[in-house]
Amino acid sequence: MDRDRPRSTGSPRFFLHFGQLGAYFFAMEKTLPTLIGLSRDELAAEMIAIGEKPFRAKQLWHWIYNRGVTDFSQMTTIAKPMQEKLAERYVLSRPTVVTEQTSTDGTRKWLLGFDDKNQAETVYIPEEDRGTLCISSQVGCTLTCQFCHTGTQLLVRNLGAAEIVGQFMTARDSYGEWPTPDDTKRLISNVVMMGMGEPLFNYDNVAKALKIIMDGEGISLSKRRITLSTAGVVPMISRCGEELGVNLAVSLHATTDEVRSRIMPINNKYPLAELMRALRDYPVNNSRRITFEYVMLKDVNDSDADARNLIKLVKGIPAKFNLIPFNKWPGSDFEQTPMPQIKRFSDILFEAGYSAPIRQTRGADILAACGQLKSESERLRRLKESQAAE
Repeated sequence: MDRDRPRSTGSPRFFLHFGQLGAYFFAMEKTLPTLIGLSRDELAAEMIAIGEKPFRAKQLWHWIYNRGVTDFSQMTTIAKPMQEKLAERYVLSRPTVVTEQTSTDGTRKWLLGFDDKNQAETVYIPEEDRGTLCISSQVGCTLTCQFCHTGTQLLVRNLGAAEIVGQFMTARDSYGEWPTPDDTKRLISNVVMMGMGEPLFNYDNVAKALKIIMDGEGISLSKRRITLSTAGVVPMISRCGEELGVNLAVSLHATTDEVRSRIMPINNKYPLAELMRALRDYPVNNSRRITFEYVMLKDVNDSDADARNLIKLVKGIPAKFNLIPFNKWPGSDFEQTPMPQIKRFSDILFEAGYSAPIRQTRGADILAACGQLKSESERLRRLKESQAAE
């Protein structure tokens, strides 16, 4: 596959993987466990359990996460009898690519299927100086934020570490980016945990997956290139900082408890004062700041007074802002703030000494923009129930 950075082709592209889709819906459930998603210690334990030396785990780690192989027979430094032994007991499965869409601006979105027929979406956003992969942590979402399309789909379940890492590996498969390139040649150079779901409500699996992605002998993505986005699960913020040390982004979207509780129900449990207290303790410095994401909703949170309240709210926190024009989705009652007012809002923050760029909308023509992700798991489940009732 051509590894050049995606370019605009003039119209959205949509691919339906018919063979994989058929396998996804009709194949028997896998009976063999996957080695993807295991920690180094767990991988070594598996080798010991089948009578092999622990050093086999190091070999497997290299082939799985550095070379990206999908079949044990491709592991040329491992003898054929050992390859066969592994193939009898394990698989190296990825999520199934149900659909792949490419926007006119080069953004690519995958609808990925898992063994239980649930689905989630993953998005790749190419830019001049980086390529960012937006990864999901849950099927659906429990937050029900009023302005977010994903929030209209109730939580189905958490994704496992293998399914989270598998999203990254599937994207690399799509761009042919194996073996792991050095930092000067990466197409997928950054990861944001900003897809479907709240990462801190699935912390153990997310942390396990990110530790695999950060491991220097495999995928080898620096923690400086990883951002975890949260709506403000206060009790987990300090643990995230201590154990992972990745960049933190906070979905703020309002400057008062009244407005935030109305559009983000999580604020009823963790109000702004508690959230700000937790953020002031997060391990950052002037070169690594907390990003506050702020979707601009017409006549809801976009006044000059809101901008000035925002400055007061984050006082004492190394902060920067990401102003997000609202991306309309079917059924939403919200409207996007007019661009002149978004720019005025940004200028007020900038004059107070904060970086406050306006995020460029990407992938809107394939519903891949911020707040637009939503899997078809609910529709599939309803269809299955309907067929069973007939």
